[in-house]
Amino acid sequence: MSADATPSWVLISVLFSTFPLEEDLALALHRVALDLYRSNSSAGLVDHGLAHGQVKNANKEAVVGSITGPVFEAELETERGKGEVRFILTRQGLDLLEARGREPKAGPRYLN
Repeated sequence: MSADATPSWVLISVLFSTFPLEEDLALALHRVALDLYRSNSSAGLVDHGLAHGQVKNANKEAVVGSITGPVFEAELETERGKGEVRFILTRQGLDLLEARGREPKAGPRYLN
């Protein structure tokens, strides 16, 4: 099962957004932020449909109720104008993706 098959609310928790965030854009932000998190990089680019911009690793951890994780900020140019999103990669989502990465991969399937 890929990250795309996991509900977005398990992977990302939005702290603040200046515009409504569609699920496809949330998953695009998640992919960029996950790459930044894994590589310990400071910034990356997102280019998804009509939204383009930069995602920055805030190098902070946040706790909101029972949701915890690293914080990221995105500055985007959308069809609605400039916008900003602050979000958490949830610890639950990170743990889930890590566990899936350790699962043994199935061997090749043959038709005969």
